[in-house]
Amino acid sequence: MSSPRPTTPGTHQPPTPQQPGSCTAGRLEGAGPEDTRPDGVHPVDESRPLRRILLFGIQHVLVMAATPISAIFLMSATLRLDAHLTVNLLSAAFVLSGVGSLIQSLGPWKFGPRLPFVMLPGGAPLILFLAIAEQHGLRTATGAVILTALFSFVVLPVFSRLLAFFPALVIGTMIVIVGVNLVKVGAVLVTGRPGEPGFADPAHLGLGVATIGFTVFFYLVSSGIVRQLAVMLGLLAGTVLAAVLGAVDFGRAADGGLFNAPQLLPFGSPRFDLVAALPLMLYSLASMAEATGQTVINAEAVGKEIDRRTAVPKTIRGDALTSLAGGFLGLPLMVTSGENIGIVRVTGVRSRFVTAAAGLVLVLIGFLAPVTRAISVIPSAVIGGTAMAVFAVITVLGMQLLGRADLDQHTNTFVCAVALALGLLPILIPGVYAGFPPNLRILLESGVAVGAFVAAVLHFLFHHIRPGVVARVAAARTESSR
Repeated sequence: MSSPRPTTPGTHQPPTPQQPGSCTAGRLEGAGPEDTRPDGVHPVDESRPLRRILLFGIQHVLVMAATPISAIFLMSATLRLDAHLTVNLLSAAFVLSGVGSLIQSLGPWKFGPRLPFVMLPGGAPLILFLAIAEQHGLRTATGAVILTALFSFVVLPVFSRLLAFFPALVIGTMIVIVGVNLVKVGAVLVTGRPGEPGFADPAHLGLGVATIGFTVFFYLVSSGIVRQLAVMLGLLAGTVLAAVLGAVDFGRAADGGLFNAPQLLPFGSPRFDLVAALPLMLYSLASMAEATGQTVINAEAVGKEIDRRTAVPKTIRGDALTSLAGGFLGLPLMVTSGENIGIVRVTGVRSRFVTAAAGLVLVLIGFLAPVTRAISVIPSAVIGGTAMAVFAVITVLGMQLLGRADLDQHTNTFVCAVALALGLLPILIPGVYAGFPPNLRILLESGVAVGAFVAAVLHFLFHHIRPGVVARVAAARTESSR
């Protein structure tokens, strides 16, 4: 999977060949020397005392727990699943999120980039899973997830060769779009969806804003480990406030048994239909582009130089392997999440063993029913307030990356502006592509994919094609004037 070294931002020269195996090939443009301790250990690979690792890991879990819970509850409501099946799927979602986080953080063999990552269900893959299930049945939807995971392994070698066309300008644009989209996701948890009962309820808005205020307060007045836990403390303070206001239903936490276990093939044996799986397969290409951005910005957030030719494929393999396992447990595609990157940047705790600890906690939660139910009682407005603050950090990281893309050049500014305009369109105006054919709509409604594609194509046209054409035209004019 060898590929040329990416072009230095702000230059028009084509990439120069890099010897295979070089540790500098494909590194993030503009990154300085690795931030290592005197003993040569990078903070990403630093092992901390078990108690602190678990504490920081729990902070990640509390911030991200709403995603698997809301994903499974949406599945249950849309497909009218019974309570027993819902509990099984919730257990599977936590276990697979934990297993995926362990794979991405620890990086066994060729799976996982060994960066502080977590994995989650939800988002566009969930919507596509539900659409397939409603049209063709749950067994076909399960088969589509399995086929798509296998498809990712097949097309990965081809995709890896395109990474040279994702310089800082493209990645930075994509990360800004990712951050804006995630802030919107967090905001919807606070406000609800327009048109639904209780939309923009002042009480919910107050809880969300209060949670952000608590987080700011703890970050302002504390230091050391307490400051690093400001996100978790803000979330807990918001939950306490919600309880005082009577917005927490503790009765749900006491219902049910002690243990849960994921059920293999909960919908029966999968049915494989390539036509039905096509929308999910098309989305997987967009997901690979997003995984590229997630890997690069994660490395940027922790200050670790990476070889994108090897790190990005490892991230995608980790996604595909976890999704393959998830398909047999009745789950939609599992994806590497950017949710934890903001926590890493806010707390300054960069060890991948923290997200590995979060993975272990998630697996444990998946088997302990009371813990799962206790987390599920945290009001969505509180989780949304925390999420908005954390996700906004990702947007800032994208801006920092764009700062290295030489935006003083009018060409780069134009490329970034057009890509942002088209990438943010489906995020700011939901349903804008509702009149398009379904398969085309799947790709157009992924703002991240559209933004990345437009930025990559325009960067290639302006920095690779146009200089050659201009040079040939100038040469022809010179020749004709003689």
